Amino acid sequence: MHALLNFSKLIDWLNAQVGKYAIWLILASTVISGLNAVVRKVFNTSSNAYLEVQWYLFAASFLIVAGYTLLNQEHVKIDVVSSRLSKRGQIWIDVVGFSVFLIPMCLTILWYSIPFFVKGYVSGEYSSNAGGLIRWPVYAMIPLGFGLLLLQGVSELIKRIAFLQGLIEDPTHKKAEKTAEEELAEAILKQAEAKAAQNHAI
Repeated sequence: MHALLNFSKLIDWLNAQVGKYAIWLILASTVISGLNAVVRKVFNTSSNAYLEVQWYLFAASFLIVAGYTLLNQEHVKIDVVSSRLSKRGQIWIDVVGFSVFLIPMCLTILWYSIPFFVKGYVSGEYSSNAGGLIRWPVYAMIPLGFGLLLLQGVSELIKRIAFLQGLIEDPTHKKAEKTAEEELAEAILKQAEAKAAQNHAI
């Protein structure tokens, strides 16, 4: 089990890194959207490529961070039943959910999406829109995203089983993290206190 927990930590680290940098895809999509609007208004010209690259980036940003979302327990959960159960009962619901639903679903989507991607890559399929982009990069996001989600599902399952065996603390407990606003407020308060201390010393 310790080897599996180390594997789980590796998966967690991988999805944490993906989530950390995937935010730049949103920024890139926003910048391209703004540039497209400016070019269209100023030069009265545009291209479907601008629109499609936005869709590609937007799709990628959602698909590849699915595992990161699961890692941080930000996915949608219906707690009407589980909230009334003991912690072990809640963990058992997760174990069944990961084993019976999430992991098989990811495997099924990978089974169909990998050949779909390969076909698009080999054929060099392009968008049917005038000036559109090649399709395989966005097709690749499907197996990549669900592959990362599958790995995170396995990681979460390992942690749940380890908890039931008494090897680790509650993996569903979310550590309270301060928001950027709270950190800024604390920094300002510390500066004010330091300045007041200096004035008092003078």
